[in-house]
Amino acid sequence: MQKHRVMLILLICVSCLTAAAAAKDFSLIEQILRKVDEQSSFPDTDLSAVMTMIIEDPEQGLEKIVVRHFRRDDGERFLLLIEEPRTQRGQGYLLEGDNLWFYDPSSRKFAHTSLKESFQGTDARNADFSQWSYATSYKVVDYTEGTLGNFPVYIVDLEAVDDTVPYPYAKLWITKENHLVLRTQEFSLNKRLMRSGLFPSYARVENGVIPTQMIFIDELVEGKKTQITLSEISTAKLPDNVFTKAFLERANR
Repeated sequence: MQKHRVMLILLICVSCLTAAAAAKDFSLIEQILRKVDEQSSFPDTDLSAVMTMIIEDPEQGLEKIVVRHFRRDDGERFLLLIEEPRTQRGQGYLLEGDNLWFYDPSSRKFAHTSLKESFQGTDARNADFSQWSYATSYKVVDYTEGTLGNFPVYIVDLEAVDDTVPYPYAKLWITKENHLVLRTQEFSLNKRLMRSGLFPSYARVENGVIPTQMIFIDELVEGKKTQITLSEISTAKLPDNVFTKAFLERANR
């Protein structure tokens, strides 16, 4: 009799969990991801900004990198030009569709690299500076509701559906009110936590928003993180030749 009672309780628990899972509206979260993508995409205007990176490394100490960032979502292009430190001045990255090139003025050569690679050994990835899509590159695995600080959020578990993103699994904390990503966690194929991201401030630009402060934390090396602050944000039209190899070659002359 006791055994049957335990089995009945287990069946009830399973039924409750199944009902709770069925009650979740995954289409709502998919819609929110599309909104996140939409408001962080700028197909009708160019973007430029200065990025100041402060890298904290327990072994290397404190480092500062200043980068001028040019972005054109129409055509999937960006150009990153390093201005500081002086030893790296003139180095740059050029994205042309599926091709990402790194230019070193000391050798005057271009080398093919990847969006998945670390930017200059920091905790930022090259992909962090390009336009890409949560809604098309990931599928929603699960979600819960919670709070982050004073903000009600959706906590969304994602699994990559293609290999264009740096990490195959991700978790996002998205505000319910205006659909801003406040926090991220990114995981390896065996679901080991690799990197965390914090996005404490945003700026409205035209009809969209961009984070003006980003903090990327290396979860494998204690005390290692990179803070990025954006300034001099502009939507002025950029000359077409900005997004060329020739521009990078001339930039440090």
